[in-house]
Amino acid sequence: MDSLPAAVASALVEADSETADWPARWQALTAVSVELQSLLVTDPGPRLVALIEQIVTQLADGVAGSRRHRVELAELAHRVLGTHARACAETAPDPLRLADWLLDLQLRHPDAPDVSLSAYTGALDDDGLARYRERAVALFEPLPVIGFGETGRYDRARWALLRVMEELAEYTDDVDLQLLVLSKDLSSGWHYLQVATVLRDNGRSDEALEWVERGLRAVGGRGAALRLIDLAVEEHLRRGSPQRAVRVCREAFLTRPNLDVYLKVRALVVHTDDWPPLRAELVRHLVTDGSRLAIEVYRRIVEVELARRGIEEQELLVEWLAQLRGLQPDAFADYLDHIKTRHVADRELLDELTRRGF
Repeated sequence: MDSLPAAVASALVEADSETADWPARWQALTAVSVELQSLLVTDPGPRLVALIEQIVTQLADGVAGSRRHRVELAELAHRVLGTHARACAETAPDPLRLADWLLDLQLRHPDAPDVSLSAYTGALDDDGLARYRERAVALFEPLPVIGFGETGRYDRARWALLRVMEELAEYTDDVDLQLLVLSKDLSSGWHYLQVATVLRDNGRSDEALEWVERGLRAVGGRGAALRLIDLAVEEHLRRGSPQRAVRVCREAFLTRPNLDVYLKVRALVVHTDDWPPLRAELVRHLVTDGSRLAIEVYRRIVEVELARRGIEEQELLVEWLAQLRGLQPDAFADYLDHIKTRHVADRELLDELTRRGF
């Protein structure tokens, strides 16, 4: 038993050298792994646990120092760590000391091995898990948040701590831990959406809507905006607040015009008395904006409303076409031809266009 660490050290010395006999060294390392599994049957106890910890650390050091054999060494370290978990289950080591060792192993060796807390359920017990969580959270909380539009700087230490926290959140099924992890990276609207979705799925509706608002402010109508709006609309409707759903869509449209948002708010209120004045406000905004994006959205809205119009709205839509001609005179002729071609069977519309000089 005492000779095993020396065998590992010998096999790892200059293992990356081109002159090294790697197959022989690998055979020696795997033989150590097999011997540890045998000792688990013949000589279990605290001494074996300490020995395995020493060898896992040696292998993890080997992973960090190797370029040619990192994958094999990482897999072997993970295998030996599995033996360690079984040894702990039989020996019942000090749970606080075990918690410290498992955490330090991961933080000092970001590349390997991965620790599965479920393998240590009995050995860690409540006290050990509390110690593990307390230390991990204390290290993770001070990490700076990656703000919207920033590029995250994930050095090896941050990656290791992030992996620890993700595994801990999953193992404990702790929503607050999961949110703590997610909220450290807000570099895109999709990250805000992740946080809001977790909150919504766990019955924390008010907080979810707060994160949606934060996300919409951050993205400015781009990226994940539509998905954020979808979540907010669904949640407001579920809560019986359709007017708030409409307000979310209206504010999003005024921030950055978008046909999908227009269609969403249209579906919410088209059959109510609120729709005509709201539609007029949205169209006025496009005219006032006058940008290429606004005009393109305006053109597409006209097509949508032409396809779905009632007889009483025909005159209004023809007025919209007149506004478009003023906003985009050079491109209007081609657009009008497109409209006439799409509605060639609508004699009433074509006659009205002719009467208006189109």
